[in-house]
Amino acid sequence: AGVFQSHEEDDRKVRRREKNRVAAQRSRKKQTQKADKLHEEYESLEQENTSLKREIGKLTDEMKHLSEVLKDHEKICPLLHCTMNFMTIPRPDALASCLPR
Repeated sequence: AGVFQSHEEDDRKVRRREKNRVAAQRSRKKQTQKADKLHEEYESLEQENTSLKREIGKLTDEMKHLSEVLKDHEKICPLLHCTMNFMTIPRPDALASCLPR
């Protein structure tokens, strides 16, 4: 009975070891997949960040340009020079001269 029991225990050990090996393999594969997914996400966010920085640059340039245009316009705008225009509704012809043609 001792030899049979010993053989059975060995069998169980082998099965347990194999099961453990497969579980460890699965765990490592899962970790690798998770790391790959995080890396892809990182790359995607880096690209988006670069794109957004470029857009910020363009918008900042556009804002500077429009500020200059407004500053130049304020110097000659009849609506801004006549204090009466702040108290009354602007005349259509005065407003028309300020609007782009």
